[in-house]
Amino acid sequence: MKRIKNIFLLFLVVLIGVSCDDNGTSNISADYKPVLTNISNDVIVSTYLELYNTSKALVNTLSVLETNPNIANLEAARQAWRDARRPWEQSEGFLFGPVDQKGIDPSIDSWPVNETDLNAVLNSTNDLTKSYLDGLDGTLKGFHTIEYLLFGSNGNKTLNEFNARQFDYLLASAQSLLGSTEELYFSWDEAHENFVANLINAGTSSIYPSQQSALQEIINGMIAIADEVANGKINDPYSQKDLTLEESRFSANSKADFSDNIRSIKNAYLGTYKNAFGIGISSIVKEKNSALDIKMKQRLEDAIHGIESIQGTFTSAIFNAPQSVIDAQQKVRSLQEVLEAEVLPLISGL
Repeated sequence: MKRIKNIFLLFLVVLIGVSCDDNGTSNISADYKPVLTNISNDVIVSTYLELYNTSKALVNTLSVLETNPNIANLEAARQAWRDARRPWEQSEGFLFGPVDQKGIDPSIDSWPVNETDLNAVLNSTNDLTKSYLDGLDGTLKGFHTIEYLLFGSNGNKTLNEFNARQFDYLLASAQSLLGSTEELYFSWDEAHENFVANLINAGTSSIYPSQQSALQEIINGMIAIADEVANGKINDPYSQKDLTLEESRFSANSKADFSDNIRSIKNAYLGTYKNAFGIGISSIVKEKNSALDIKMKQRLEDAIHGIESIQGTFTSAIFNAPQSVIDAQQKVRSLQEVLEAEVLPLISGL
């Protein structure tokens, strides 16, 4: 039934708005609302919902760890961090709307960790509560502060290196993170603040004056994260041979971050997330230029494969397998080039 519905929606994308001129000739005007609806609900909102749910799970596992600190619970907490990290990284292809307008991003993903001030807070007598951490700068909370405290500066922190203050800080930081992910999800969700309606209703009751402008917003989000991965996340630590510039290095999660960033582009382009099958930007590109659609899909797969083929961890590859880093970077840049030079102009010309 799901596939039948989506085939019908795809038919609408191409053929809705048929009328006849004075000579009886059909005029076909495209309505891209089905594409915008699917990307909004089945990709963006679904991603934020998973981020919210996995953040809840992270709070729960850290609570268990604090109550009963043992190796099994420490590893469960580390995995819960990775599980929550994934939907966040898969949301970075659409960092527009509330995450930007409300300044939510810094509370979730500021980098680098301010280790000096973090240690000062840990050594203070301040109550380490969610409300206290909510008021701190982003470099003192969010994913990377939790990562630093869970994994240690070299990624090999042992259980006996934790103390009560660190456990308190971990839990409070996770609770603060959960608050931010809840705010983000509720901002989009139709049952709450309903920002999602802006994309769905683009051209009518929306901040977007046209469907084209909403589609351009999505494409520009894809371009921005491709640029950040290739020319920031990969390039900065590699070109400067400076590991302090490597994001998610404490957990050795950098390659997963990078590939999930590209998957965020893929999800919006195809209109899919996890098990949801829908329609995305691909349906428009394919109808206008099937060769470009094939190229775009190949660039996506090449970029993901290139990142996953970096030898060893990203940390070690910077020094021991630099060519694999260069190859991955070039594949992401090739994806960015197709988005900028071909896909965006096509969408802008609708």
